Amino acid sequence: MKIEFINSDKPYAEVTSYQEELVAKVLAGEEESILFCEHSPVYTLGSSAKQSDVLHINDIPTVHTGRGGQVTYHGHGQRVIYPIIDLKNHNRDVRLYISNLQTWLINTLKKLDVEAYTNDNVGVWVDINNKPYKIAAIGVRIRRWVAFHGIAINISPNMEHFKGIIPCGLKDVGVTSLADLGKETDMTKIDSLLRNEFEKVFNIKILS
Repeated sequence: MKIEFINSDKPYAEVTSYQEELVAKVLAGEEESILFCEHSPVYTLGSSAKQSDVLHINDIPTVHTGRGGQVTYHGHGQRVIYPIIDLKNHNRDVRLYISNLQTWLINTLKKLDVEAYTNDNVGVWVDINNKPYKIAAIGVRIRRWVAFHGIAINISPNMEHFKGIIPCGLKDVGVTSLADLGKETDMTKIDSLLRNEFEKVFNIKILS
């Protein structure tokens, strides 16, 4: 699996188009990829999204995207990762894939002394004052067993931007970040942990 880093200068729509190109390559038998991205501020609407969950309190653009899920935010200080992975090599099990994505994030956060968990809502959560707060979102799409789109983990984003949406359609839960929790926010260090834990969970070697 090859790795690429994409900075926020590239528009979200271009990154989505690039994913489509990589999916076509995997379907043609070429190598799997994993994209580590940092997007400029954008609200993305998945296949289950309600337009009413975008509250229009700022000028952040909205983009409809083909992933599953509802409305989420991407922006600076958030690591978004898109594994372009052939599930035919991984049990052809979408639920297992989602579970493995969650395990990957939970294991990474544990290395940062953050106790995270899953619940009935897709994503990864932490408790603050005995209440659940979302620290990472998951939204994928599957085409002929090739998975794309992926995860977003909050490192040190502008948390005010989350107030412009009802994240994932959940009105009564909060959103948090590593910065809010007083934890490591160096993106290079966190990328190294994410890469190592991905290799362990999925048993895939990521090549530079």
